[in-house]
Amino acid sequence: MQETRNDDVLEIDLLELFGLLLHKLWLLILCMVLAGGIGFLISSFLLTPQYESTTGVYILSNSADSNTLSYSDTQLASQLTKDYEELITCRSVLETVIEECSLEDDYGQLLARVSVENAADTRIVYITVKDPSPIRAQEIADSIREIASEHIKEVTDVEAVNVVDTANLPENPSEPSVKKWTLLGAALGLVLCAAVIVVRYMLDDTIKSAEDVENYLGLSTLALIPLLQGESGEKKKKKKAGEKKHAGI
Repeated sequence: MQETRNDDVLEIDLLELFGLLLHKLWLLILCMVLAGGIGFLISSFLLTPQYESTTGVYILSNSADSNTLSYSDTQLASQLTKDYEELITCRSVLETVIEECSLEDDYGQLLARVSVENAADTRIVYITVKDPSPIRAQEIADSIREIASEHIKEVTDVEAVNVVDTANLPENPSEPSVKKWTLLGAALGLVLCAAVIVVRYMLDDTIKSAEDVENYLGLSTLALIPLLQGESGEKKKKKKAGEKKHAGI
């Protein structure tokens, strides 16, 4: 092992470390497969699938006639969409939705499942709802759109809030992504296994060769005794002696 310790400084041979990881490749692959399998099982059987339903509205202000809509009016309306986003997710709107849809969520829980996005340089606002049930996600999204449209017209000076898209009925869950969880688990297993191997390598200060004696103790070796071969020969002699004794020689 090519580690040199001088004045409490540890130098690591990266080539030897790479060789160690390559030697433990089977273990790295095993950990990667096991961790990936765990990620697959968790995402497939333990996590609750979430479905997303999206609806969109187009907000038309009173300051602009539909036939004489100027560029400045469009820019102003686009800037006001930030206000509309806040109005859509305000407490009065979501609490009304909870009551109408008979939800068990409180305001904070429903707010965490609702996202509002404004298409760039437009007055179109999209409302997306997540729910374990695709049908309920669609119902909640439509309900938020209808209640928020009335609330926006009451609070702000807008002519109309028109429907761009009704809420869709999602067919496939948006999360969890089985592929993403599997790859993430495999990557995590690989990194953790490699980290354990590297840490054990760095903490292993046992002397295994003549080079280690020179590096750790600062001494030169004069000779080497083949202990493994000697032990092996001694075992063979004992085995032969036992066989002779058993044979009565």
